[in-house]
Amino acid sequence: MTIVRCVTFVFLIPLLGYGQVPREHRQVGLSSQAEIPVRRLYQQLVSLPIGGIPTPGRMKQLSLYLSSSLLHRIAQARACGDDWFRQHPQNEVKPPFAWGEFGLFSGADDRSGPQTFQIEKMESENDGTFRAYVSLTESNPPGKPWMWRVAAVVVSENKHFVINDVIFLRDKDINYETHLSEILTSGCDGSRWVGCADR
Repeated sequence: MTIVRCVTFVFLIPLLGYGQVPREHRQVGLSSQAEIPVRRLYQQLVSLPIGGIPTPGRMKQLSLYLSSSLLHRIAQARACGDDWFRQHPQNEVKPPFAWGEFGLFSGADDRSGPQTFQIEKMESENDGTFRAYVSLTESNPPGKPWMWRVAAVVVSENKHFVINDVIFLRDKDINYETHLSEILTSGCDGSRWVGCADR
């Protein structure tokens, strides 16, 4: 009996190991697929920067890579901005939108026009989403390029991967982490401008 058990155990070890290999390969395959919309979005971003809410024509191009939820938030931010202009017809002051001069997928102010990007790594989360860590660089003025990082949150929607949010990571110049989804809703109640709370 002991010899039979040992032989059986020796045959079972490889079989148990085979169950793990496809799962690991599947995860690597999913990670590669999840990287595709991130790569395509940032290729467009470095070729033609996006400051503020993209025009409807540009949104049509970008919509291939964005989730329906993120597209909805961007549309509501546009409508909220329109509502601010309705409330301030004289247009004597600069609109206080957080997204006004913001690079929606790259960051505020000088970070709105990156010239290069690199996807550093993909991480899978327990909820089935992925985080794509992207380094962005800007080399104006000439000299050592200025680099910063963002993380794109990628989800599966209708059997393909899309970007659902962008996290602007904390670094030496920015003391806190922010999310694109929060920036788009700042000062808005849906499509209505209600003003930003004083900090």
